[in-house]
Amino acid sequence: MTSRFQTFDDPTSPATCAPRVAALRDALRGMGVHGFVVPRADEHQSEYVPPNAERLAWLTGFTGSAGTAVILLDKAALVVDGRYTLQAPAQTDVSIVTPVALAEMTAEAWIEANLPEGGVLGYDPWLHTRDGVRRLEEAAARAGGKAVAVERNPVDLVWTDRPPAPLAPVRPHPEALAGEGNAGKIERIRAALAKLKGDALVVSDPHNLAWTFNLRGGDVSNTPLPLGYAIIPREGRPTLFLDPAKVTNEAGDAVGAIADIAPPGALAAALDALGHTGARVRLDGATAASALARQVEAAGGSVEVGPDPISLMKAVKSAAEIDGSHAAHARDGAAFARFLAWLDGRAASGGLTEIEAVERLEAFRAETGALRDVSFPTISGSGPNGAIVHYRVTRSTDRVVQPGELFLIDSGAQYEDGTTDITRTIAVGEPTPEMRDRYTRVLRGHIGITTAVFPKGTSGAQIDAFARRPLWEAGLDFDHGTGHGVGSFLSVHEGPQRIAKTGTTPLEPGMMLSNEPGYYQAGAYGIRLENLILVERREIAGGDREMLGFATLTLAPFDLRLVEPALMTWDEIAWLDAYHARVRETLGPLVDGETRGWLERATRRVG
Repeated sequence: MTSRFQTFDDPTSPATCAPRVAALRDALRGMGVHGFVVPRADEHQSEYVPPNAERLAWLTGFTGSAGTAVILLDKAALVVDGRYTLQAPAQTDVSIVTPVALAEMTAEAWIEANLPEGGVLGYDPWLHTRDGVRRLEEAAARAGGKAVAVERNPVDLVWTDRPPAPLAPVRPHPEALAGEGNAGKIERIRAALAKLKGDALVVSDPHNLAWTFNLRGGDVSNTPLPLGYAIIPREGRPTLFLDPAKVTNEAGDAVGAIADIAPPGALAAALDALGHTGARVRLDGATAASALARQVEAAGGSVEVGPDPISLMKAVKSAAEIDGSHAAHARDGAAFARFLAWLDGRAASGGLTEIEAVERLEAFRAETGALRDVSFPTISGSGPNGAIVHYRVTRSTDRVVQPGELFLIDSGAQYEDGTTDITRTIAVGEPTPEMRDRYTRVLRGHIGITTAVFPKGTSGAQIDAFARRPLWEAGLDFDHGTGHGVGSFLSVHEGPQRIAKTGTTPLEPGMMLSNEPGYYQAGAYGIRLENLILVERREIAGGDREMLGFATLTLAPFDLRLVEPALMTWDEIAWLDAYHARVRETLGPLVDGETRGWLERATRRVG
């Protein structure tokens, strides 16, 4: 059995780090700079980037979805957040590049402390936002040096076998699944642009481009994105900048009624033209490259940097998208239930490997006939590998699941009608009392989010603590956000909505998010429990505020062998029993008889 969508070969090796960093330093000397910043980013600040933009992984060996390397002529750092503090030192050559925890020191703080007096720090203006450039400039100035934009990325100069830019076909996304035509979306965007007093919006986020024009592509793994840009003027026809080689006839016809399509090379001239008219151009603060602002301003235009109004529109799902998500989760839940039933028997027989689990789960999803891709590389972690938050199994790290261990499986699927993301932690053999305690506390935090009721205007930051309180009570915590936004046949990680200490966007009905508290004992085990949830209105008798709450979309049992009822309240137990009854009733008719019998046992009442 093999995977259609995932590979398990080691993507990088720490052994390549030293010669590649040495080659980069030679290039920096030739350019007359003393250092260079290598973010994990492409020209759109995307989470998933095409192979030709994996500069950080190629240079350092680190393959995480976020991180920044600062390479000076005599030292180097790799700054990563809490998800990657174990992964980074395992993947890079720590004698060449020093991993630095973001919680202890930002990349800018490291630059301030290490850039030599008078040093020149280079950066690629296509890989940093305007705010990111400002922070680099300020950090370099505090060190007594300066930050300068380079005309060509020096990593590209030494990356001799760099892959070409992707050219996956671009196809229309049916209006029946989107719930709104692209003409209606354009009118809404123009109305928002008028309120912002802007003359044009540059769409730099490919997710927003795909949503606006009801298009899907395949330029990056796991997310059906066409990489490109668009300019939406307050008056006149929008223009999409896409390589003509990847625009199908169907996509051209779908877009042609409301917009023009031009090759990517025409973007510079279009920005110049905007600047020459003195236009006020709106750029997305999160994804617009500093190079875009520089070009508009050099031509005489003015730039307003702020949130792209499309992001919030996209986050609030249409009725058709919500219906599609329910259908996708029922289909996915049936496949996942088949996997869990298989896993119980397979793990008990011994010899189960992490890769085998990934391949079997994908096969169950493929048998639905609707699978388009996995929504991210499956995290399949047994024992200590489960404690690595974003662990990705390779042939060199693949473990056999051992009795007495926990097995964490975090996976998702892309269906044309919806995107899924689910995590379950499974006991293999007899769990320890500590494992049951930690699992139950994580489950209680999960229930705390699911059952939360809150007034309109509440942000994710205000409810994040609901997920952490049961862990805090035992002196425990986890170092990632509790939930991220989720797209509709788009990115599994969507903003601006999130449940986290930094989640400032107010939650609105129709937003989809994950609910995934966890606990990680380094070197021993990891626990994470994740469902996707939908923000919806709540009617409370006698209340005088508009209230909101969550509906759970994901359908899959929790492992009752790890639940300690004595630690739970009666309300928490009642929620668990009701959820399991819904899982059983919804999925029972969709699975085979053997799985149905397992499902009956797995969803038995606790209270």
